[in-house]
Amino acid sequence: MSYIEVNDLRKTFVVRKKRARASLFRDKERVEALRGLSFQVGRGELIGYIGPNGAGKSTTIKILSGILTPESGSVLIDGRTPWADRREHVRHIGVVFGQRTQLWWDVPIIDSFSLLRDIYRLPEAAWKRRLDELTDALQLGSLLRTPLRLLSLGQRMKAELCGSLLHEPELLFLDEPSIGLDSVSKLALRQFLQWENRERGTTVMLTTHDMEDIAALCPRVMVLGHGSKLFDGALTDLLSRYDTSRTVTVRFSGKYDLDGLPAGLDVSREGENVIIAYSLRSLPTPVLLERLQRAGEIREMTIQPQNIDHMIADMYREMAL
Repeated sequence: MSYIEVNDLRKTFVVRKKRARASLFRDKERVEALRGLSFQVGRGELIGYIGPNGAGKSTTIKILSGILTPESGSVLIDGRTPWADRREHVRHIGVVFGQRTQLWWDVPIIDSFSLLRDIYRLPEAAWKRRLDELTDALQLGSLLRTPLRLLSLGQRMKAELCGSLLHEPELLFLDEPSIGLDSVSKLALRQFLQWENRERGTTVMLTTHDMEDIAALCPRVMVLGHGSKLFDGALTDLLSRYDTSRTVTVRFSGKYDLDGLPAGLDVSREGENVIIAYSLRSLPTPVLLERLQRAGEIREMTIQPQNIDHMIADMYREMAL
């Protein structure tokens, strides 16, 4: 039996449309956020949950964390139904929403951590051991006496993660945790999540639009569109379908002649570099390299894959998302 079992999950919201100019009332519309969603997650997996805005990602996370109740379908997480067994369920999960906070804005973060200790009724020794472990891993030790409002965005996200993991949850939901973070903070966040997953076996479900996060963290991805599951498998399998472009940057030692290159290539120049973008479907890389060797003596050359965000955008277009 899987750790998370989701079967035929459905959720509909009623939204109000913009009021027409001659009308006193706004029309209502029913929007299907989830349409028969089913999947399983094993204990200790680190899984990416991706899709465009409005695909149903956040709705799924809210149902799995017990915040929302679906119209139909079933969810079992380690044998619990999240919305029916909510009090027991929240003892075993952690949730981080990138644009919301569970910590108190104007007090030192150690005071928020102390309050969370009391909320979860953690023994003092266990809380102190876990706090020391997390503050060391997240490099928060020097910031414990600092109010949340005085921390940078990256520091606040670390504090939020610490607060969500103090009670040693078996399952962590992350909804856009890296939104607004700089590159250094993103790298630190990824390293910590890998550590938590590896050292403690924490199951992690990550929803994000940052495909670099997905590529760095998640061996498995699910793609959601219009409330339905469109893909579930290895990230490498997903990208192999859309990883169709390459960019070659070449610097020749002396004179060169590009007339022998196939027609239709996107060729540009930046200083001494010749930059060539091409499609793998129409031109195999070995063929291009052979033509470049004929063009002149190559001093330096690099081949770069297509930007992963561009690949996902191509995927969304093909799936009509």
